[in-house]
Amino acid sequence: MKDVTGLILAGGRGERMGGADKGWVIHRGRPLIVSVVERFAPQVGSLLISANRNIERYAALGTVVQDDPALANEPFAGPLIGILSGLRSARTQWVATVPCDAPNLPLDLVQRLMTAASAKGASAACARIDDRLQPVFALISTRLTSDLASAIAAGERAIHRWLELLAVVPVDFEDPQALANINSSEDAD
Repeated sequence: MKDVTGLILAGGRGERMGGADKGWVIHRGRPLIVSVVERFAPQVGSLLISANRNIERYAALGTVVQDDPALANEPFAGPLIGILSGLRSARTQWVATVPCDAPNLPLDLVQRLMTAASAKGASAACARIDDRLQPVFALISTRLTSDLASAIAAGERAIHRWLELLAVVPVDFEDPQALANINSSEDAD
C-alpha cells in the first residue's frame, strides 16, 4: 500500500481519560500509540501523526501534523481538522485514518478498505460493525481535500456526517474488539 499515507489521530482532549494525552496512556505495559504504530505502519507507505501536544514524543514515531490555526478556532477542534491536516500533508492518492487508542486494529484494515473503495470507484471507505459506521477507521482520497476544507469552513465537525455526504463505502468487520477504543482508565488496565 505504498500509495496510502497512514494518519493516526492523536490530537484529542482525552476528556474521558481525565484530560490525558491518550496516545501515551499505558495499556498492557506500553503506550497506546506504540501498539497502534506497530499494527498500522506496515499497512501504509508513510506515516503521519495528528497531534496537538507532546509533539516531540510523537515525532519519534512519525511525521507530526498539527491543526491549522486558521481553521481550529479553539484548541482540540476535533478530528476533522486533524484529517484535513493529514490530507494536505500527504503525498499519496489516499490517506487511511485510525485513532491512537485502538491497539487491536485489524492487520488487514487498509487492504480491506482499499479493496472496497476500488470495487465501487469510491473516494472513501469506512469500517462498520453491526450496521454502525466507525468513522475514524477510514480511507479517504486526497482528491477530497478541498471538499473537506469547505465542509469545515461551513461549520461541519462530525466525521460521520461528512463521510455520509460522500456516500462512503461501508466495510463490515465482524470482531468489535478489533476496532475498540480505550476510552477510560479501566479500559487501559
